[in-house]
Amino acid sequence: MRIIVALGGNALLKRGEPMTAQNQSANIRIAAEQLAKIKQENELVISHGNGPQVGLLALQHAAYHAQDTKIEPYPLDVLVSQTVGMIGYMLQQELTNLLPQTPTITVLSQVIVDPKDPAFEKPSKPIGQVYSKEEAEKLAAEKGWAVMADGQYYRRAVPSPLPKSVTGIDSVKALLANRNIVICGGGGGIPSCYNEKGELQGIEAVVDKDLCTAVVSQELEADLFIIATDVPAACVNFNQPGQKQIAKANPQALESLASEFAPGSMGPKVKAVINFVKATGKEAVIGSLNDIERIVKGEAGTRVTNSIEGIEFY
Repeated sequence: MRIIVALGGNALLKRGEPMTAQNQSANIRIAAEQLAKIKQENELVISHGNGPQVGLLALQHAAYHAQDTKIEPYPLDVLVSQTVGMIGYMLQQELTNLLPQTPTITVLSQVIVDPKDPAFEKPSKPIGQVYSKEEAEKLAAEKGWAVMADGQYYRRAVPSPLPKSVTGIDSVKALLANRNIVICGGGGGIPSCYNEKGELQGIEAVVDKDLCTAVVSQELEADLFIIATDVPAACVNFNQPGQKQIAKANPQALESLASEFAPGSMGPKVKAVINFVKATGKEAVIGSLNDIERIVKGEAGTRVTNSIEGIEFY
């Protein structure tokens, strides 16, 4: 079975945890241990988030520019590529140590977006560290940032256009055919578009990791698409009286509950799994990374499938 797993940001860094290389490496080691359990007879492709990491790099480049104004800060697409290399290296190393007989390869994926996507006019993707409301408002005034609420904190917001396609899919298929674990679509891929000459070029944005991984899953003809996060299932009435975990849902029925899912957290995940199931007829699951073996067996998580009508709860 060909399985695509999108790792949530919590797999790399816990909320509020210092963004050190040591902390990220320790968290990635734990994630790799879970992923190794489902490799066995399956083909495995992994993607990951990068919001905090790309935000940190943006701050570092801005600080360097303040010291030497001749050096312009690097654009977001370049920063995304840097984070993909860093996180891919850490994840690749841990999986190689756990599964020394199975090569793990990291691929830089360029994701094609529409340069006229309305998202460029309305930044909506949180990146970087968290701030208090007062800190965020001060930075917005000083740096010209857009900022947005992210839970009880605030973060910088950048454009997040919809992914259209992903480059290098044939190469990923060849790697899978040779029994490699492949890390691709990291950080939502490197946002790119074609110019008037038909040449590929980067564009300043950050693409949602889950929506990008849904496209990767479609193009790789995945049998199962998993979004591995830190909650056991998608819920209705989340953090409210009457909260219920969704066990199974038809994609159309789940889509009718779109307002139940927060735009900055569960919303894109739900949209991604719906997109995949509608496009392919295969199944997708949102669930906890700690439950990933049971998810593959059909025993945990929120499973989106055409095999039922309506919604079933735990």
